[in-house]
Order: sequence, then C-alpha cells, then structure tokens
Amino acid sequence: MKKFNLFKEIITADKAEVIKAINSNKTFAININGEVKYEPYNEKEILIFSGKHTPKPVSALIPPTPAKIEDIFGKNYQIVEDDERVLIKAFSNWQTLIGLNTPRSSYDDTTADGVAEFANKALENIGWQATEFNINYRDLVEEVETKCEGITLCIEQDEPYQFSGLGFIFDDKHAEEVMFEYAKNHVKHMMATDSDFEKDSLTDDEIEAAEFFKVI
Repeated sequence: MKKFNLFKEIITADKAEVIKAINSNKTFAININGEVKYEPYNEKEILIFSGKHTPKPVSALIPPTPAKIEDIFGKNYQIVEDDERVLIKAFSNWQTLIGLNTPRSSYDDTTADGVAEFANKALENIGWQATEFNINYRDLVEEVETKCEGITLCIEQDEPYQFSGLGFIFDDKHAEEVMFEYAKNHVKHMMATDSDFEKDSLTDDEIEAAEFFKVI
C-alpha cells in the first residue's frame, strides 16, 4: 500500500471543473487525485474536500461579487490558483477528513487505541479469530500494507513524530488471502513451539480458531 501523506501532498485540480462544481448548487467533492466528484461517491473514494456553495442573497443595493475559491474551501485549506489549476493543501483539515472518509475506509488507525476492526466482514472474521493466538490487528494491518494494493491516507511528520491513518484496501479478496495465510502460519508455529497452545491445551475458542485456519 502507498502512503498519501497530507503533510507533504499538494492536490492539483482543474480550475474550470472546480468553478463549475461551485456554481452547480450541488454537493461536490475533490479526491486525492484532484478529480471533482458528485454524490453518491464511489465505495472507496478518498476525499480531501466535500461541500456545497450557497450564494448569498442578491441585493439591488450591493452588486454580486464572484465567490473566491479559497473562501469556498475555508480557512483549513491552503489554496493557490495557478492559471488553469487549483493547488490544494489539506492537512490542516485532517480532523474533518477523518469523519468524511471513515465510512469508506477499510480500517481506522487514527486513534491511540490503533486498529480495532476491519470494515469488510471476511477480513474482520479473520482478525477476530486470530486474536485467540495473540495476533493483533496491527500485525495483520502491517502484513496487508506490505503485500496488498491500497492507500493509507495519513498525516505524518518527523518532528515531533505523529501518525494517524485511514486504510483503503483496493482488493479485499487478495487481502483476505494474505491475512489468512499469515495467521495460519502463525497459529501453526504457536501450536508447535508454545506449550500453552499445544492441541490438548487449547480452549474451546482456540480450537474454533485453529479449525477456522484449517490447522486442525
């Protein structure tokens, strides 16, 4: 998986498309590729902005003035208009972007507690069963981030060190295969090397997990 670090990334959008969206009276969004999108958004669309422009009432005494793009986005964005492009830095709006993107993410790693569940039912089932053999969600996530395609939308800096991220797995089936194989090998190893996990010492829940991973 690739990191999309909002501290470093500048999103480039087509200025004409942004203006068109602003004037559409519709809720629109801009994704990490700078593409303008309208509701309903794709299942795993990763957004750096979502909003709707409502023009101020027209007054006969005050002539209308065109809305500035930077005013539409708000103070938590850094906006530069460059000829036919709009350059956007969105890291200051991270807290809002968590709420915006979490419903479409595969997992949430934005809290001090770390990853607690997977959105996909099959992946969550593997995660739940794996805990019986001391495999935590972070172990599984690191395996997925190493071997699977996807994006981690994050805010990361070196000084002081900070990391928060939302994971978007592109191929859940592949991730399922990767996680299952990792957990299966771990369970085999634990049963072969740890006396607490010998077959005759397993609890009912551990037996269920071992059967789930096709070890017994």
